[in-house]
Amino acid sequence: MTNALDLYHRAARIPVLGRGAFSLVFALKAPYFLTIAPSLVEMRPNHAEVRVRKWWGVHNHIGTVHVIAIANGMEMAMGALAEASIPAHLRWIPKGMQLEYLAMSDSTMTATADTDPADWTGPGEVAVRVQSTRTDGTVTVRGIITLHVSERPSAQPADA
Repeated sequence: MTNALDLYHRAARIPVLGRGAFSLVFALKAPYFLTIAPSLVEMRPNHAEVRVRKWWGVHNHIGTVHVIAIANGMEMAMGALAEASIPAHLRWIPKGMQLEYLAMSDSTMTATADTDPADWTGPGEVAVRVQSTRTDGTVTVRGIITLHVSERPSAQPADA
């Protein structure tokens, strides 16, 4: 189990405040996530969910949730999934994102990220499937976030 996933499980044991505190700390790793006031709802290998609440701070000019706010939620879900899924000898970095806008995002949104266990067997590219869903179940944005996965550099001994 990764350090982030272990911390998530420990935080989730604290009713109400645990996941909220973990969401805040996780979002601080990439502070732009804080612009959407995210809640990490679920984090496990090959799946993560982030809630993006509909409030004026994420609205576009027509009063719906701005697609870039949704993309932030999907990227946070992808990051949580990657941290929960990647083997200790590998590391990841986003390489690209492709999104389709399918419907208006006019409620609180749930951004999800999914992969298959076989995606994490070694270096290369991982295509993380992401989508955003309204409270009525309608998928509003769907896409792929491509990750570059490489070997973690081995620790070099310090010169004496």
